[in-house]
Amino acid sequence: MNKDDLMKLLDSVAKGEIKPEEAADSIKLEPYKDLGYAKLDTHRELRQGMSEVIYGEGKSKEQIAGIVKAMREEKEKTILITRMSREAADYVKTQFPLIYDETSRIGLVGKMPDKDGVGKIVVATGGTSDIPVAEEAAMTAEVYGNEVVRLYDVGVAGMHRLMSHAEDIMRARVIIAIAGMEGALASVIGGMADCPVIAVPTSVGYGASFGGLSALLSMLNSCASGVSVVNIDNGFGAGYLASMINHLK
Repeated sequence: MNKDDLMKLLDSVAKGEIKPEEAADSIKLEPYKDLGYAKLDTHRELRQGMSEVIYGEGKSKEQIAGIVKAMREEKEKTILITRMSREAADYVKTQFPLIYDETSRIGLVGKMPDKDGVGKIVVATGGTSDIPVAEEAAMTAEVYGNEVVRLYDVGVAGMHRLMSHAEDIMRARVIIAIAGMEGALASVIGGMADCPVIAVPTSVGYGASFGGLSALLSMLNSCASGVSVVNIDNGFGAGYLASMINHLK
């Protein structure tokens, strides 16, 4: 049950169309569904405005399909699956209408919502190798009803590439800056933009990048104001946070 369903239910009680006892039965007392291998949080959308997301990595294809089935039984209109393998996607697709993107490893069951975000979310990468993380962020933001502008391969090794998109940077409501190596892109964008910048360090880089730790530390130590940082390769977290910001009225 989402917030709209709850309000309709309460309105029906107020109008005397249904009894309070019937309404209580509709609102399940147990806020989760126990599947044995997973406890589905059925009240998350009521609390946070966004339903639970399935993290696919480490789960079997049967477990993912079982969680999708339970969520559809709970009338979830849009089900997002992150870090999903091709094998799991092929299996789930035999049972549900799944859309799968190989680059981001995101699966989607259901329909994309209308774009109801206040402004535009810009997703920028330092290099082409950062695109898988960027697509995870961009598609997550789109699943939550945001218009996304993609600026790929605009890193500091060629500043003119970024400056040619200055108008997109200036007009954004939120920017997600994604980079590996030394992670300098976030600081540069943070110095240009008047909106929140969410920095995402990636594990792209040579040995001394330490699997993204170098970029993470650079972003945490940014001298640009208004830059926040999520975990290494956490495109989903950045897309989710950007959506929350973009829906603040």
